[in-house]
Amino acid sequence: MDGHGARLNRRGAVGRGAAWGLAVAVPLAFLGLFFALPVGTLVARGFWPDGALDLSGFVEVFSRPRTWRVIGLTLAQATVATAVVVLLGVPGAHVLYRRTFRGRGALRAFVVVPFVLPTVVVGVAFRSVLAPHGPLGFLGWDGTFAGVVAALVFFNYAVLVRTVGGYWATLDPRAEQAARALGASPLRAFVQVTLPALVPAIASGAAIVFLFCATAFGVVLVLGGPRYGTVETEIWVQTTQFLDLRAAAVLSVVQLVVIAAALAVAGRARSRRERTLAQGSTTAVERPLRLRGPGRSAADGAAVAVTALALAFLALPLVTVALRSLRTPRGWGLDNYVALGTTGGPNALSVTVWDAAVTSLRIALDATVLAVVVGGLVALVVSRRPRSRPLRRAVGVLDAVVMLPLGVSAVTVGFGFLLTMDRPLGLDLDLRSSPVLIPIAQAVVATPLVVRTVLPVLRAIDSRLHEAAAVLGAPPGRVLRLVDWPIAARSAGLALGLAFAVSLGEFGATAFLARPERPTLPVVIFRLIGRPGAENLGMALAASVVLALMTATAIALAERLRPGVAGDV
Repeated sequence: MDGHGARLNRRGAVGRGAAWGLAVAVPLAFLGLFFALPVGTLVARGFWPDGALDLSGFVEVFSRPRTWRVIGLTLAQATVATAVVVLLGVPGAHVLYRRTFRGRGALRAFVVVPFVLPTVVVGVAFRSVLAPHGPLGFLGWDGTFAGVVAALVFFNYAVLVRTVGGYWATLDPRAEQAARALGASPLRAFVQVTLPALVPAIASGAAIVFLFCATAFGVVLVLGGPRYGTVETEIWVQTTQFLDLRAAAVLSVVQLVVIAAALAVAGRARSRRERTLAQGSTTAVERPLRLRGPGRSAADGAAVAVTALALAFLALPLVTVALRSLRTPRGWGLDNYVALGTTGGPNALSVTVWDAAVTSLRIALDATVLAVVVGGLVALVVSRRPRSRPLRRAVGVLDAVVMLPLGVSAVTVGFGFLLTMDRPLGLDLDLRSSPVLIPIAQAVVATPLVVRTVLPVLRAIDSRLHEAAAVLGAPPGRVLRLVDWPIAARSAGLALGLAFAVSLGEFGATAFLARPERPTLPVVIFRLIGRPGAENLGMALAASVVLALMTATAIALAERLRPGVAGDV
């Protein structure tokens, strides 16, 4: 009986090891084939141009004044934009996640829409806003450093609001209440008690914002042009215009160094935040927002004023695009929306915009399924806290590796697909013209966002629940079904919505891979923008409004499934 029990225990241990090994192998195989291989091949072609290692490209590229100017502009734009996002985002996090009021859910969904919109659309929208005849034309920011920074703030405001807000909503308010009871003013209580507790969340969100700003592509390309180009746009220029793969490879290494530094800061801050979350409350602590009468707060009033300014700033480009979509050569009307059922002017499109919208929905659905499966497995593995030090380090490395697609140029990934997917791994199979490659590319981009959404929830689960279930003899599958899934299910719903919205708006890699007969909606918008004529521009603006409504709907539905613990963008 003892021997039989020992054999059963050994089999159980082998089964658990095989299950966890499979949970690690699937994401690594997916990212290895569809991320590491394309990016590595492109970099290798720059460093091994003739089959032999040649590092002289570093000396050549870094000897160019243009390179240092591009690096300096990248760091400057990202730093300034991150600082502005923090100043605007912390009050927004307080209002949207610490206070309750009618319409809060709609505002939460609204602030995420800019984050998932195609970068080209936002660039054109800001060009319309900042142009001399636009609403903010008097600022003179069109084609300037300030204009690029404004667009980067527009994109990344939601990242900090959601990261800080989700954590802030779970902070135990008793420490601040005690400080107030001892005579501290609201400002002093916030600065000395609440703000130090928020520092890990702010640092984590700021690091991710810096990463997104440093790797922005479409916005900088449209608004900055050659004068305010960044490392990201320079990689595109060197790859597509000059065919200088060696210079692109060197710049890719520079970009990876910046990404690694930002991810390291974000990881350390996130670890501190999650440890605090695991020890504290996991139930949202919120109070009604009162600006008048008993219980009103001057701090709430100031936070509401800053948040209102930020929301107006977010709404202005979107409203401008919506209004311009209603303007036609014959006056105001819906002609541009009616034209979405056509292929536009001569040689503009090969399919209608509605056909492209249906294609986008189908591809985004496939990409979402892939991203949630891969990202969910990664989050499950990384959420565990192994007792072995080497295993803990391995888990940390896996977490960092999965985040790399957030910072690597989507242009690099798309171009790498064209280089490697003709015969992947030596197989007699050309995937470059296959429709499956686009959802795979979009899933690569969305997977890190799924991990960041689900992981904090899984890590907040008390490990003693797993230990108790194991002691009672529950197999790993049953533990996952009865302990992890009920808690993580709602965050999985949020991850579904976010991945779907991001896939709808992905442009960089898709632009390389989309076939003329099966374009996605962002690609169609870009093609219409590039064609002369008021008819094509009007259709592009109308299609942008349609895409914005699609993404807003996806995020609004996902917000209804938001879990009660801190999430991440």
